[in-house]
Amino acid sequence: MTVSIQSEPFDTAAEIARIEAELAGRAGAVVTFSGLCRDEAGRLAALELEHYPGMAEAEIARVVEEARARWPVQALRVIHRHGLVRPGEGIVLVVTASPHRKAAFAAADFLMDYLKTRAPFWKREHLADGTTGGWVAATEADAAAAQAWV
Repeated sequence: MTVSIQSEPFDTAAEIARIEAELAGRAGAVVTFSGLCRDEAGRLAALELEHYPGMAEAEIARVVEEARARWPVQALRVIHRHGLVRPGEGIVLVVTASPHRKAAFAAADFLMDYLKTRAPFWKREHLADGTTGGWVAATEADAAAAQAWV
């Protein structure tokens, strides 16, 4: 069960392979979610992601432990980027492994709903015209999805 906050891109296939090798045939399901930066129809040049070092890792680790308590997961990996992320690049990766698919899907869904609404990250848009846009807030749909886990 690991959490990484990093500026460098991640390799989704390598992360999946690492968990599959670690479990050596014991998992029945590995579920992944990779969140990518969109260009917003050409409007966006990059997203700038800020976090509070130490606090972000600890808070995400706390929610990872909550997922472990709710579902029989055998492995969990969360990677979240910070710094400038360009369209097409990964922002977040969640990998869950469990003996059965439903638990793996539920744990991944739970973690993503948390990351979208309550994780201590701040996103600011950098626009294609060279200007800096506003800070991005969680959507009402994201908040409603996260509320379902309470």
